[in-house]
Amino acid sequence: MIGHFFAPQLLVLYCFAIAAMIVHFRGRVRLGFFRQLTDHSTLLAPYNVLMYWFSAVPSAPVLPTASIPELAKLRENWQTIREEALALSEQGRIKAADKYNDFGFNSFFRTGWKRFYLKWYDEPLPSAKAACPKTVELLESIPGIEGAMFATLGPNSRLVKHRDPYAGSLRYHLGLVTPTSPGECRIFVDGQPYTWHDGEDLLFDETYVHYAENTTNETRIILFCDVERPLRTRAMTAVNRWVCQHIVRQTKTQNVDGEEVGAFNKAFAYIYQVRLVGKRMKAWNKNVYYAVKYSLIGGILAMIAYSVFA
Repeated sequence: MIGHFFAPQLLVLYCFAIAAMIVHFRGRVRLGFFRQLTDHSTLLAPYNVLMYWFSAVPSAPVLPTASIPELAKLRENWQTIREEALALSEQGRIKAADKYNDFGFNSFFRTGWKRFYLKWYDEPLPSAKAACPKTVELLESIPGIEGAMFATLGPNSRLVKHRDPYAGSLRYHLGLVTPTSPGECRIFVDGQPYTWHDGEDLLFDETYVHYAENTTNETRIILFCDVERPLRTRAMTAVNRWVCQHIVRQTKTQNVDGEEVGAFNKAFAYIYQVRLVGKRMKAWNKNVYYAVKYSLIGGILAMIAYSVFA
């Protein structure tokens, strides 16, 4: 009987549960228990805990930008970057996805957030090379920038509290067009507020709970980058780079038709059709919707338990 509690399958389950709890209790601000249970950051918890363990930067929500000195080049050239971002914005090219092929940010589009990809865990997008050659050249000159985009947050918009799922990167924001009044335009990272300003930058760990709000009547524009997390060993750096190149890059999507879409986003286009059925069910009867949702979750957990204890 005792040996059964140390079966390999159960040890894996124990490790997964411990990793999920570390993610959930990390920091001062947390998601609700049931939301965290089904959040994508829970799925990646074992990998993320490994990244935290080997991280060469402190375990803190907000980090000094000097932690990655190469990023200073972006700040020094912020006006050049701003010019290309403004041109895109005036053309209406910083926008929500035209199709259901951007699952990582799909929920943000409903609350006023828009984007134009420059690169995403791969080569720069052809549309970005054509429209923003100076910005793309700057990004390509800095090792460790895995992804980048121009991101806008419209007037009177708010992004919900969330964790990003992947701890192999850090998030960098550079203010390009930042509202000043009336109201506030800011981000909260683990409860710490930061107000964007033109030409100023922010480096933070996006796996802490964070959210953003723009209560002004103006649109905010920033350069938004994913930067490789510095790690303490060459072996873990190699592992993280392999994950970026072979897994995370499958989340890439397009600015315009004809650009490559990663496997995860191709699948999301089909999976979202099921989600639309769920939304219609929720609009019809919330009690039925939640009964079906948690029955499915319970069924999945029961199957996992059966596979472990059988």
